[in-house]
Amino acid sequence: MAIVALVLSLLVAALGLLGLISPMRLLDIVRHFRSQTGLYAAGALRVILGLALFFAAPASRAPKIIRILGIIILVGGLFTSLIGVERVHRLMDWWSTQGAVFMRVWAAFALAFGLLLAYVVAPGLRRKE
Repeated sequence: MAIVALVLSLLVAALGLLGLISPMRLLDIVRHFRSQTGLYAAGALRVILGLALFFAAPASRAPKIIRILGIIILVGGLFTSLIGVERVHRLMDWWSTQGAVFMRVWAAFALAFGLLLAYVVAPGLRRKE
């Protein structure tokens, strides 16, 4: 599970980097999740990341914190589809009207969070001898 957690953490970091470089391109990607199917896909990705973090936690650098984050992300993923498409449209419209600086700040947090997760779960990839 550590490899899944690492890959998804790096995906979060990559999306954060994209948002820093080009907030509008990130917004174009996020717009693909504006449908009910998109919400299910986003929720599934969160559930997978949450489970991967939960199960990768024992071999990580911060097992308790990673396990708690895994549970939080898992629960968030389960509730993602309950947000509703209309609310997602309103949230994205509001978010996109806040300007490039605002979007870049959020992207910087995503980049930092993804890199931090990758750093913390990477020890779980070591070979057991």
